[in-house]
Amino acid sequence: MTRRMNVEALAAIDVHTHAEVSTRLLPDEAEREALEARGRYFRYEVKHPTIAQMAEYYRARNMAFVVFTVDQERGMGIRRISNEEVAESAAEHADVAIPFASVDPARGKMAVREARRLIEHYGVKGFKFHPIIQGFYPNDRDVYPLYEVIAEAGLPALFHTGQTGIGAGMPGGGGLRLKYANPIYLDDVAADFPELQIVMAHPAVPWLDEQLSIALHKPNTWIDLSGWSPKYFEPKLIQYANTLLKDRVLFGSDNPVISPERWLAEFEKLPIKPEVRPLILKENAVRLLRLNSASAPRSM
Repeated sequence: MTRRMNVEALAAIDVHTHAEVSTRLLPDEAEREALEARGRYFRYEVKHPTIAQMAEYYRARNMAFVVFTVDQERGMGIRRISNEEVAESAAEHADVAIPFASVDPARGKMAVREARRLIEHYGVKGFKFHPIIQGFYPNDRDVYPLYEVIAEAGLPALFHTGQTGIGAGMPGGGGLRLKYANPIYLDDVAADFPELQIVMAHPAVPWLDEQLSIALHKPNTWIDLSGWSPKYFEPKLIQYANTLLKDRVLFGSDNPVISPERWLAEFEKLPIKPEVRPLILKENAVRLLRLNSASAPRSM
């Protein structure tokens, strides 16, 4: 039986979760060191659920979630969970699961072909990029053909911004370079693709001022609040989320690194206006993801 999402009944939409466990592939031993380092950095037990288990978790809490893998094969030498598995698993739990795809831009024309195929045949609802892991500047014009495909389909593109726990504490940070995740490079992308909805994932420490400036200036940019416990949000971020950016800030947890329950419990303690809370927790995501016929993103 096909499950259908009841958007009106949802309490919240988590726009940032990771598919970390494949039901089709054996665990990749090359990933062990990176996972252990991530666990130490985020202070959590590295015990990850399948997408089906994630769906059960969110369904019990009356929430939906965006889920994606990260194409890290070139950048880290770690096998990725396939986009096809993510899309097919999410389709089995379509009442709560929303699949995004991840394609390494370095794949060039093959990345463009893969993106088109995933949109047309697997119904992915957006794309996730991790400039640090994938080692590219988002405003590299060689990536623009890939953005064109995503923009033509009316789908959002979500970019990791700010520092990362991936590789943290490993020798040389695992060889990863933080410079690629400065959100200022997304200013070019937002200007060159005004119809492309761009999500800057995470409070972009140490470039929060750049992130807020871009979001204020470019109406096709959004900020998701994942990856940081809300108790550590800077006052300026809370101020803008409460006022000028209240229509383009999104709830995201970074599950399984940070549990939605922990994030929501800490968010509840922030001085967010009562009328703004439902925007951040659900309504902004409904517009971004076009979850109903009247929910297309609008210019501001």
